[in-house]
Amino acid sequence: MVRPASAAVDAGHMTRLRGVHPGEAELVARWHAEPASPFEDWSGAPAPGTEHAARLPPPAGGGELLVTDAADAPLGTVSWRPVAYGPSPGSQAFDIGISLRPQARGQGHGSRAQRLLADYLFATTPVHRVQASTDVENVAEQAALVRAGFSVEGVLRAAQWRGGGFHDLAMYARLRVDA
Repeated sequence: MVRPASAAVDAGHMTRLRGVHPGEAELVARWHAEPASPFEDWSGAPAPGTEHAARLPPPAGGGELLVTDAADAPLGTVSWRPVAYGPSPGSQAFDIGISLRPQARGQGHGSRAQRLLADYLFATTPVHRVQASTDVENVAEQAALVRAGFSVEGVLRAAQWRGGGFHDLAMYARLRVDA
């Protein structure tokens, strides 16, 4: 069942998640082309098309949603992609990511958006694990993940190629039983 965008709202602060409207596809494509921080590498990311509806898409595969404020102003995006830890369907998890525009940072939108996305994935899929990784130097994102209910699991050494070199990532996860 596809739930309306208004279902993915943090009532206390009005951080929202919703699909990208056709008129916003160019804005999001520009965001992908112009990383907002040194921790983002959007090379090779496809530009979102106009097939995005104003509803949350079913999360069966990967996807991307817009993060907005109470006035529905776009603040950034959250995304997810499936990862497998074994051949059985029960071994699938979702890896999530976030990109907030600089003016939206430091206001709690990131932690609330990541919590909303994990809640949405748990409510609409049978996955038991939602995970996120971030550069070991990205202390702000690490704190946001903890506020969103994620637990640190360790460091993935030289796991990401970005900016001409390999970078260590801190791995965080939230399990269905943690929710």
